Amino acid sequence: MSEQAVKKEFWLQLESLWQKNSKIIIIVVSAIVLIAAALYGYKEFVVLPKEEKAAEALYKVQQWYAEDSSNYVINGDTTGAKGALYIIKNYSGTKSANLAKFYVGVSYLKLKDFSNAIKYLKDFNTKSLPVQMAAYTALGHAYAESGKKDDAVNYYKKAGSTFEDDKDNSAENLFLAAQLLETMNKNKEALELYKTIKQKFPQTQKGNEADKYIYRLSIEKNDFSIN
Repeated sequence: MSEQAVKKEFWLQLESLWQKNSKIIIIVVSAIVLIAAALYGYKEFVVLPKEEKAAEALYKVQQWYAEDSSNYVINGDTTGAKGALYIIKNYSGTKSANLAKFYVGVSYLKLKDFSNAIKYLKDFNTKSLPVQMAAYTALGHAYAESGKKDDAVNYYKKAGSTFEDDKDNSAENLFLAAQLLETMNKNKEALELYKTIKQKFPQTQKGNEADKYIYRLSIEKNDFSIN
């Protein structure tokens, strides 16, 4: 069969397929168009207005957070300005509601309500590495204050590796983890963290201090003890 005959046969088959399935194809295409239009309308008339209202409400929360007014951050004030809990409940799914979880979590931490601090900070996530680092640090504090040292160590270590461009805070978080490990008699793990601080962040305060901790934990006391 010649090339021309093959092409002709192909187009005849295509035409036959269209005739047999044209109604179905039209229905499917129409459905796709309708779905796309519905999604566009939902975004334009539901999602964006919701995001704008949430952002407006969050602006006041951010002011209170900067002023260290933790109760206002959480619950709002007597003038009717809404707090972070209201934003989380009423604007779920928005970027502002997600960020509100950070503000409310840190505020609960400052008020020593560690269970609520953990609840909201664990539910928060962001692509902003400095903010995520701060959230992990706050979780480390909340778990440490709750006596949950393993969890605290885990989040301090996460904070220490999330945004290493911030060398001082990265070193500080790893140092906090190492200190906790020592209280748990996990000196080998603590020693490794002190070495990491010395290696990765030598110019920081904790990097400068690391040698004395490395030296102390490297000495096997039993070698000098008398039984």
